[in-house]
Amino acid sequence: MLMIEALLDTPRRPDAYLTLSFEKRSRSRQRVALDSGEEAGLFLSQGTVLRNGQLLLAKDGRVVKVLAAVEPLYEVESSDAHLLTRAAYHLGNRHVVLEIGPRYLRLQQDHVLKTLLEKLGLAVREVNIPFEPEAGAFGGSRHHHGEEKGHGGLIHHFAPRT
Repeated sequence: MLMIEALLDTPRRPDAYLTLSFEKRSRSRQRVALDSGEEAGLFLSQGTVLRNGQLLLAKDGRVVKVLAAVEPLYEVESSDAHLLTRAAYHLGNRHVVLEIGPRYLRLQQDHVLKTLLEKLGLAVREVNIPFEPEAGAFGGSRHHHGEEKGHGGLIHHFAPRT
């Protein structure tokens, strides 16, 4: 089994591809299958969230490129910034992972959240596309306040999305 333990920061031509849903890109330790079918083990730093296009370095020197899988999502679009902000506020209060664009919000499908968005006056559309949500104030891992190792009380540590 191919062992993958490092992120690669320098651009290189990939030797293999790994297509994963956002949920799987949020797990730092797991068994996966490359697009070729070859089995691999991911052993990355805890809290690592892989992004579409991220390069990984395998123990044997091969470069693996991460691809975001197509997923069933909800998308709401509006030119009304106030309405989208209200929707983002209510979804954030429920700790919903969101992809935020200039005139849209995308989230994983959940009929309760769809009803909430429709009650706010937004039209909810089902789409099948890759999901690239915001990383979050603590780098994107899923945890609760007080679990942040070494944050030293830091409340806001925003990193730009790539």
